[in-house]
Amino acid sequence: QVQLVESGGGSVQAGGSLNLSCAASGPTFGTYNMGWFRQARGKERELVAAISRFYANTYYTDSVKGRFTISRDSGKNTVYLQMNSLKPEDTAVYYCAARTGIHLTGSYDYWGQGTQVTVSS
Repeated sequence: QVQLVESGGGSVQAGGSLNLSCAASGPTFGTYNMGWFRQARGKERELVAAISRFYANTYYTDSVKGRFTISRDSGKNTVYLQMNSLKPEDTAVYYCAARTGIHLTGSYDYWGQGTQVTVSS
């Protein structure tokens, strides 16, 4: 089992940047595929970006390609989401999640509590 704690959310103007962090507890961080989800008010939660346990594969939803970058540091048990050129439609609660399955998409097993990102125009 792994516990996840997100940080780095906040309020920025359109065009700005934020870097979200997700600190994972436990010695098994390296065995999980990691993802960042978001849920805007009144909308379903969506997978924004994911990174495989061996760093080789990443996934981005189309709306963030070229603007967001996911990375992980196994030495720090942390996964990051660098968000650049933010838009008002990026406003949402962002969640970190861990998955034991071999693919980056699908159901995730462990979730953080979420961090709010608000982008003003």
